[in-house]
Amino acid sequence: MPTPQDLGGAGMAVPPRATTPPAMAADGTKAASPGAHVDATPAGILAPAPQAGQKQEPAGSHMVPPANALLTEAAAPVTITQDLRPPSVVLDGLFEDIARAHIYADAKTAVDAIPDESPEDLLAQYKAAKARPDFVLKDFVSQHFTLPERKTVTYQRSPNENVRDYIMGMWDVLQRPPDTQVQYSSQLPLPYTYVVPGGRFSELYYWDSYFTMIGLYEDGKIDLMRDMVRDMASMIDRYGHIPNGSRTYYLSRSQVPFFSLMVDLLAMHDGQVAYTKFLPELQAEYDYWMDGADSVSPGGAYRHVVRLPDGTVMNRHWDDRDTPRDESYPEDLVTAASQSARKPEEVYRDLRAGSETGWDFTSRWLADGHTLSTIHTTDLLTVELNCLIPHLAQTLSHAYALKGDKEAAARYARIADERVAAMQRILWDERRAAYIDYDWKKGESTSILSGATAMPLFLQMATPEQAKAVAETIRKNLLKVGGLVATERTNSGQQWDAPNGWAPLQWMAVKGLNQYGYDELASDIAARWMGRVIGTYEKSGVLLEKYDVSNPYISPKGGKGGGEYPMQIGFGWTNGTLLGLMDRYPQNTRVVLDHNPAADLPDRPTVRALPPMNAYGVQSDKDTIDRYNLPLVTVMPRPVAPTPSLPQVSSVGESAPTPPSSAPPVQPTPSATVAATPKPAMPATIATPGPAASAPPQSPAEASTVTPHGAATAGEGTTPAVAHDGAPQQVEAPAVPAVAPSTPTTPSVTASAPASQSTTPQPTTSQSTVPQPPAGASAVLPVTAQPRVQHDDPMPTLPPHVTDAPKESTATPQPAAH
Repeated sequence: MPTPQDLGGAGMAVPPRATTPPAMAADGTKAASPGAHVDATPAGILAPAPQAGQKQEPAGSHMVPPANALLTEAAAPVTITQDLRPPSVVLDGLFEDIARAHIYADAKTAVDAIPDESPEDLLAQYKAAKARPDFVLKDFVSQHFTLPERKTVTYQRSPNENVRDYIMGMWDVLQRPPDTQVQYSSQLPLPYTYVVPGGRFSELYYWDSYFTMIGLYEDGKIDLMRDMVRDMASMIDRYGHIPNGSRTYYLSRSQVPFFSLMVDLLAMHDGQVAYTKFLPELQAEYDYWMDGADSVSPGGAYRHVVRLPDGTVMNRHWDDRDTPRDESYPEDLVTAASQSARKPEEVYRDLRAGSETGWDFTSRWLADGHTLSTIHTTDLLTVELNCLIPHLAQTLSHAYALKGDKEAAARYARIADERVAAMQRILWDERRAAYIDYDWKKGESTSILSGATAMPLFLQMATPEQAKAVAETIRKNLLKVGGLVATERTNSGQQWDAPNGWAPLQWMAVKGLNQYGYDELASDIAARWMGRVIGTYEKSGVLLEKYDVSNPYISPKGGKGGGEYPMQIGFGWTNGTLLGLMDRYPQNTRVVLDHNPAADLPDRPTVRALPPMNAYGVQSDKDTIDRYNLPLVTVMPRPVAPTPSLPQVSSVGESAPTPPSSAPPVQPTPSATVAATPKPAMPATIATPGPAASAPPQSPAEASTVTPHGAATAGEGTTPAVAHDGAPQQVEAPAVPAVAPSTPTTPSVTASAPASQSTTPQPTTSQSTVPQPPAGASAVLPVTAQPRVQHDDPMPTLPPHVTDAPKESTATPQPAAH
């Protein structure tokens, strides 16, 4: 194998694997070996064999294995081969005893702790020690496990450190170097540098990373952003999907699929080479989420796929395991025990699927609206997931067009159009005037309004009429003094409900409303959110995971509780989106900072706003293409055989295929070779949504560039030049405006191990009937919305002052200058 090379990113290649034997402790036992490295030899991943009558997957894609196919152990004579089973399986019996005894205040500490010797030896010692009359479990654990270091920032910021300096300093605090494989650790090693969310979240998380990357883009840290995309691609290559987080106990599920949006964001700087380079991983991501789609009969479901009675294919959240979550083991035991009407396995599965949504937890997933044990996530077709899958199909269509595969490009374009039409029909709730999750088993809308209603606007998949209705619904029902609440449900006891607001929801709503011409409302949301976040920073000196946006008074503690852990500080997605909003609304920012002088330096210049741009229109220069042609660093575990004793993946619906007990290994799709001159994006053919009056006049170059559905998510940089024939010209990607020189001060670091908290939610109701296509029409309606031509964000007038007490907003932004 050739020596891995640095690809010009922030991270260096993983060094060669260690061949020295593990060190011995004074008592003769093996000590943890932090210097050991994973075997870098590429290996296949396991996939179920095709069922009888099942369509064979085309070349370039493969069926994705259920998580249980990965959960086995293989021995390596010299090198470390990572055991991909979760700690609850590896440390059978001992792990559950640790959880039930509440050895750690935060259950996640138990799964991140590193055993000092092999599971077999450790379990044998545990069995012998447990039989002694003087046995103390806590002492045994402290002797045989090493706790991972957790870094967090203190509430005392450095003198004269403004909010921008804080964010720049936090990149260093939250950044992690390329991983080396530590023996017996649950951490999945990553070959490139990455950024963690903060607090207890000390590994790479899937959807968090996209919103963190927005800040990296704004700060000009393109190498680090590119490395994070490579880390995501590395996990797809190794495991067939991006897990919830880079830990073995997350492998049985993924998280809301933002990978295609990450590639969009990277393409804003690197150009079209990003799409062709990551095409194999984009395809594998799609295969994972659509596994079993060709075999599921109407009314059935398999893993992430649901086929409705009329034949419409949609997606749900799912986890391949039906046991308590390793990271919340004691909490899940209590939750399942409190519900006598359901099998514990059903509760565990839905809790796990709820974690895959990223909203863990919310009344959106609770059947009675207030009791966690009634969670039924697998019954729901969620708004976000069923917008992101068609965006992934759109991205595949564009990437295949760049590769010259017209047939594949047309196929995925058709799939995307069908899925957008299905989303509009199934998830649009006319009575609520919003996009609402759909209970596919009951055949009705859940009726619960949430910030997810802005997702179709964010991805430009709403019709003009739907976008107008959503804007008004958001204004009336979700907008509070400090921004948008997660849902309309107040005091449910769940952290993803009111009064809490979350950074991703604000960002997607602001960008989505901008794209449909509702600039005044978008500016108002941005101003209120920035006032709440920066106002809290002035009081506390940190940025937080979530915020109470309903309280007229700003608390230094941020959001309300309700989660399974205390407030976390750092915080990746808050940092990233705040920087993005500050750059897009400089006048709003100036007012907020003037009202919070301790968060700003008087002589700090305002960074100018950056307009949105078309990610499909940015061309790659020669240096970028050469960088992408370098080999990727790979970190591959050895292939392993499935364990017949583990339970098979459960399924719903008679037509769901049954995974076999064994299957031959399938080699991962190799990385695509990048063409020197990528082909331009396919032109849009359907009219732009939104009133024409909402967009200001454009230059000839801007008028020729139509933004694809996916480009809305990135929204950074400047619009590239476009030739009169519609093909993008070869231009160099513009540099991100630099922040004025200042010496950032890295916040101090302390260790923490937060405690868990309990929850109690509020009731909900169900409504609506199954939306059906018109008589004589096909089950899939034609797409009625297409991307609109983007223009520079308006420069709004001064927003209302954000004060500790509530104050009505009366300021009205002026239209953009012509």
